[in-house]
Amino acid sequence: MSEVSEQQQKLRVVVADDQAAVREPLAAVLGLSEDIEVVAAAADGTEVLAAVAAGPVDVVLMDLRMPVMDGIETTRRLVEQHPGVAVVVLTTFADDESILGALGAGARGYLTKNAGRQDITRAIRAAAAGQSVLDREVQDRLLASVRTTASTASPATRTALPADLTPREREVLTLIGRGLPNRGIAEKLFISEATVKTHINNLFAKADIPDRAAAVRRAIEAGLA
Repeated sequence: MSEVSEQQQKLRVVVADDQAAVREPLAAVLGLSEDIEVVAAAADGTEVLAAVAAGPVDVVLMDLRMPVMDGIETTRRLVEQHPGVAVVVLTTFADDESILGALGAGARGYLTKNAGRQDITRAIRAAAAGQSVLDREVQDRLLASVRTTASTASPATRTALPADLTPREREVLTLIGRGLPNRGIAEKLFISEATVKTHINNLFAKADIPDRAAAVRRAIEAGLA
């Protein structure tokens, strides 16, 4: 029997990259996953939008540098027109402008092309579940950028955290701000990953935090990280 039950629907993915030598093998490798179906491959942003409009699509694996319409603008339009579709960036670029541009446009994940198949499939699953996955290099650059911005901000402009956050939720936010993934937080606090996810969902709801990148910013602005 397949690992994916007949009742469980596969995640429908669009792979977007302007280089066929990257796009086609990547689509083939992802198609080997039991719970992922590559429904379209796109060479630019307009093809991505057309594929999503034809739908249904759960996740777009997005390159940033593409002709006609780049990945950041495509992500922005997807978020506006198809908010239920998650975007995971897969690119060779890990500069501040690319990272902040993509996350600001609404991407839920950001990986460099050094990522392996397991990293990519994990990011796709996380994005489909409303979670964020950032490459370690991307996390480090994001943390550095946010810390620089936070250090120059006046106390009056910093956003206070809700008073009803529990001590454990503050601990979890602190560790997110330090760049730890859920597994690392679980090990640090001697709790399960499922419990970590529960705390994250609760603190995101209380503090009106949309994603992990925003959580990092809030933690640093609040002086927790």
